Amino acid sequence: MNKNKELMTDGSINHYEFMRKQNEYNGWSNYATWRINLELFSDLDWRDLYDEFPNVEMLEDYVENVVFEHSSDMGLMEDYARAFLNNVNYFEIYDHIRENYEHDKTTEDEI
Repeated sequence: MNKNKELMTDGSINHYEFMRKQNEYNGWSNYATWRINLELFSDLDWRDLYDEFPNVEMLEDYVENVVFEHSSDMGLMEDYARAFLNNVNYFEIYDHIRENYEHDKTTEDEI
């Protein structure tokens, strides 16, 4: 039996869980989330951008501003970029930023 398939209690395959696991990428829920976090947030200190801890909407606005900042009418390219960004799980990125913040704060408190 394929180890990736999640069985339901009745023995049937949970297709939602199976597809979710198929889309995971490097420990993230999907490639788009991993890539946006890597390219736009991994080296970014949120305190350089915001006076308060950012919420999910602020993260999404930041990404859209960076991606579309200098675009006027990109046509099809913009459509593809927006389709890619629609796959980003901003809640997951928010949780990751929050965890790093709490870890850094704990480390600072220990020093």
